[in-house]
Amino acid sequence: MLKRAVDITYRTGRRIVIGVVGTTVLLIGIIMLVTPGPAFIVIPVGLAILAVEFVWAKRWLAKIREVISRRGADSRAKRAEQHRQ
Repeated sequence: MLKRAVDITYRTGRRIVIGVVGTTVLLIGIIMLVTPGPAFIVIPVGLAILAVEFVWAKRWLAKIREVISRRGADSRAKRAEQHRQ
């Protein structure tokens, strides 16, 4: 019984710490959208931290990765097309 209580406390504490740290990093990234700083690097890092514990953050991170990948592929295709001409 004591082991179960410790386990529940550990999981809850871990979830709270990850939530606070991830949210802080994410908010710093959002602030960097309007101030100088690498917002487009910090925001995915914050989501990655939150994705350790939260499914919604994992989904958002997957969408961001997909958009970045698609934009990179489009950019490479555009440069290749310009090079061919």
